[in-house]
Amino acid sequence: MGVQASGTAEDRKPEAISETGLPLFSSFAHDKIIFLASPPVHGRLHAPPKTDRNRSMTAVQTRGPAVDYRELMKKVEHLVDAIERADDIEATIRTVIEGIIAAFREELGIWGGRVYRRRGQEYVLRGTFGDAKSVEPGLTVPRTYPPIDACLQEGAVFMAPDAPGVDTELEEELGVQEFACVEVGDGVYILAFNVAPGADREDVVFSLQILRHAINQKIRQERMVEVFREARKIQSSILPRRMPDFAPFEIAGRVEPMESVGGDFFDLIRVTDKILGVAIADVSGHGLPAALQTRDIHMGLRMGTARDFKIVRTVERLNEIIHQSTLTSRFVALFYGELETSGTFIYVNAGHVAPLHLRADGEARLLESGGPVLGPLPDAAYERGVVQVRPGDLLVFFTDGIVEAEGPGSEELGVERLLDLLRSREPEATARELVEGIFDRVEEFTRAAPPDDDRTAIVVRRTDGGPE
Repeated sequence: MGVQASGTAEDRKPEAISETGLPLFSSFAHDKIIFLASPPVHGRLHAPPKTDRNRSMTAVQTRGPAVDYRELMKKVEHLVDAIERADDIEATIRTVIEGIIAAFREELGIWGGRVYRRRGQEYVLRGTFGDAKSVEPGLTVPRTYPPIDACLQEGAVFMAPDAPGVDTELEEELGVQEFACVEVGDGVYILAFNVAPGADREDVVFSLQILRHAINQKIRQERMVEVFREARKIQSSILPRRMPDFAPFEIAGRVEPMESVGGDFFDLIRVTDKILGVAIADVSGHGLPAALQTRDIHMGLRMGTARDFKIVRTVERLNEIIHQSTLTSRFVALFYGELETSGTFIYVNAGHVAPLHLRADGEARLLESGGPVLGPLPDAAYERGVVQVRPGDLLVFFTDGIVEAEGPGSEELGVERLLDLLRSREPEATARELVEGIFDRVEEFTRAAPPDDDRTAIVVRRTDGGPE
């Protein structure tokens, strides 16, 4: 006898056959397990027919009557539910091992188990469960041990004591004769189970493959949660915690990502006591790559201002960095400007939606001077623009998620509607009230439909009393 494997869950659709010859259940669709039961035969569904290889073994089995597949599948489903409720990966592993032993002792002859975790080129015993022989954690098994190698290749295997490559001394130390094992988490963990003599290896491997699929789904889900948690941490660390005091201006801003982590961000950089840097960017993509790219922009802008780089040189340097980046979010629309207390605003627009300079008399100007988006062209050239912000004037910055928000009939909000809102403002409306008014208008226009892009807006308002 040797190793008998079913192949990986992704490569093979396990199927049991009832006595009617119809499929008892089929496997996976869209990463979910689907069980289709055929009518029972005399009230009981029997195990699949044995292959010639196992027919001689069937005669000496002492485990009792054939497996009731309805009951077996109920237990599998209950265990999958428990896996989905587990809090973390380690908890998932514990839940699985304890659940398998408790649920399948009778049907599959599983009565004990061990969990190993990969460390370099070996696997380290982390614990024992059920009635397995108690072995002190820390025992190591090389990655090249044939049963482990077979498990990594096949996903789940059943091993007999006389199978090629089995180390009888090691297995005796572990108190094992026949056993099955399954790898989970891309080979990070090996779960090994003691199996009673005469257990049906096809039933054991088949059931473990289903559970392996569920465990791996859970682990992938937890990894994605961790990725987004890290991305949120990065994003929250670079957004301004509070608006700076920069008389004679008041400033407010807000970001609403379409997902838990988006590609929009803004920054307010105190260059000197009399100069404030204002940045708004829209990074292609979402999630961790976008968060990492926004962090690079955040740091690059601050390094440029700290070294007294001219504004055009700062943007050109950022373009070079993003062009060389290996991240998937390699295209960044950026607007960066430096506002002086005198009201002079010098800026570069690198492919961003043009902000508005709205004068107190209602005349509006788009701030378009600059060059292409950052990333695609390593030698892109940029030019600066200059405006004078006078008392009562507004600078309004926004990403395309604001002006391209769609209402009925897929019509976009557009810049003109945004201007209508801003022109109709109360004279004493604060920057914060104007930002909130912009988001309220978008919500009203889209009829509160879920956003299909991140939304960011910043308003800089010059108050009366500052120098002309």
